[in-house]
Amino acid sequence: MQPTSSNAPAPQDMRPLAVELDGVLARTDTLHEGLLRLLKHQPYLAPVVLGWSLRGQAFLRAEVARRVELDVTRLPYDEVLLSHLSEEKARGRRVVLATVADRRVAEAVAAHLGLFDAIHANGEPLVEPHEEARRTEPSKPLPRTLLKALRVHQWAKNVLLFVPLLAAHKALQLPLLLQSLLGFISFSLCASSVYVLNDLLDLDSDRQHPTKRRRPFAAGDLPVRAGLWMTPLLLGAGVALALLLPSSFLALLGTYYAVTLAYSLYLKQVMMLDVLVLAGLYTVRIFGGSLAVGVPTSSWLFTFSMFLFLSLALVKRLSEVRRLRQANESAAPGRGYMAGDYEQLAILGVSSGYLSVLVLALYITSREVTALYAQPERLWLLCPVMLYWVGRVWLLAHRGQVNEDPLVFALKDKVSYGVGLLALGVLLAAT
Repeated sequence: MQPTSSNAPAPQDMRPLAVELDGVLARTDTLHEGLLRLLKHQPYLAPVVLGWSLRGQAFLRAEVARRVELDVTRLPYDEVLLSHLSEEKARGRRVVLATVADRRVAEAVAAHLGLFDAIHANGEPLVEPHEEARRTEPSKPLPRTLLKALRVHQWAKNVLLFVPLLAAHKALQLPLLLQSLLGFISFSLCASSVYVLNDLLDLDSDRQHPTKRRRPFAAGDLPVRAGLWMTPLLLGAGVALALLLPSSFLALLGTYYAVTLAYSLYLKQVMMLDVLVLAGLYTVRIFGGSLAVGVPTSSWLFTFSMFLFLSLALVKRLSEVRRLRQANESAAPGRGYMAGDYEQLAILGVSSGYLSVLVLALYITSREVTALYAQPERLWLLCPVMLYWVGRVWLLAHRGQVNEDPLVFALKDKVSYGVGLLALGVLLAAT
């Protein structure tokens, strides 16, 4: 009788190894992803989808899979589990994809991975004795993941709501300051609602991006269903706070949300219109701050902000186009720009940035300044400060040292903080 090798698998180890697709092999639910894609492109089917759901999960999965083709090559797979499955298959063990997902999806995944000896889809039971594979990657800390999904760092943009109060020299009036704070929180919650919805609708394009693929929903760190309840919850909280402010503020908030949603669904794909909308959304925040406290804002401020924020939006697009060039790609998925647009974007952006400084200079010479500042001539120091900052941002953008979002860059840039403090000092000296 031949001795048994110590490395030989025990009989129970040779049972088929079965793995579920949704939530195990892939850190997502293919049904939810399919529903999002279907309703993104055919929103009028929402009542029909509700009817499908009443006929059971299997019927719903089948109808969605028949109309939507998921990009299974970019699903957030559990790489450690995939490696384990490959090792077991190399040992001669049968590996089975046993999933509640529709057969069309299961077959597409199996064809892509090339690992499975059999497929049991639509929840078909596996009657033979088997072992179920488990998810191996630990979940990331939930609070941190939620904050990342809400993009809390982007709330810094909403500081613009305090600008009208500061410009009117009424920042020390506590009731008005509290109203501005309510407006800030309301805008921030509504903005996070749109960010979550945007990430849900952009799963495919985000997964093709070198940094956006790490976003919680694209990476599978948060389930899609969590985003589906976070979106209305955040919006409802923002609207509830807005009800404590003048009705005009609530109307503006609704306009902001609608335009931001339109941007996420379509406008961001339209060349130049996308950056104009982004610049307009920044300016809307200033208008919102004015409505929240009932303080009128100068048209000079709106004009200045429109040119400045258009310049910053173009910095963002320039960074994306620069990445295209480095990757030898011709166009960005879901965007209206091509790699050859780099030079033209730079010209438009620098021009817009310096036009904002020109508007600032014209404002300093206007009659409105003398009513607010005791030493208005000192405001001229703001012009070289702004010329320096705009020029520096664009030079660094050309060198690839500016994050795709210039706000993120400014929040991490010590020089930008220094420029901000210097500008504040000039304003105080003029006052």
